[in-house]
Amino acid sequence: MSTKKPNLAAIVEAAGSTRRAAAAAEPSPTPADAPAKPVARAKSRATTRQVAAHFPAEVAWQLRELAVERRTTVQKLLGEALNDLFQKHGKPELVPTTRARGS
Repeated sequence: MSTKKPNLAAIVEAAGSTRRAAAAAEPSPTPADAPAKPVARAKSRATTRQVAAHFPAEVAWQLRELAVERRTTVQKLLGEALNDLFQKHGKPELVPTTRARGS
C-alpha cells in the first residue's frame, strides 16, 4: 500500500511562512544581470595557474607527512617532482626552486 507524500510547500504556506513571499519579492540576479567581479588574487599569484589532480587519500597524507619530515611545503615538493618529470622527458625545468627553511 503506497501513501502519498505530503506537499511540504503547501504545509509551510498554510503555517504562515513568509519565506516564499520574500524570495518572490526580491528575485536574485541572473548571471546576465550580475555585474562581473574581478577575481581577487594575491599579488604573488597574479601570473600563476593552479595545477591539480585527484589521487587516493593515502597519497595526500603521505605527501603531507613527507613535507613535515623534510620541513618544507607540499607545494615545494610538488614543484620538485614536476621539475624531475620535466627533466626526465627532456623539457626545461620551469618550477622556480628555492631552498626550504631548515633544509
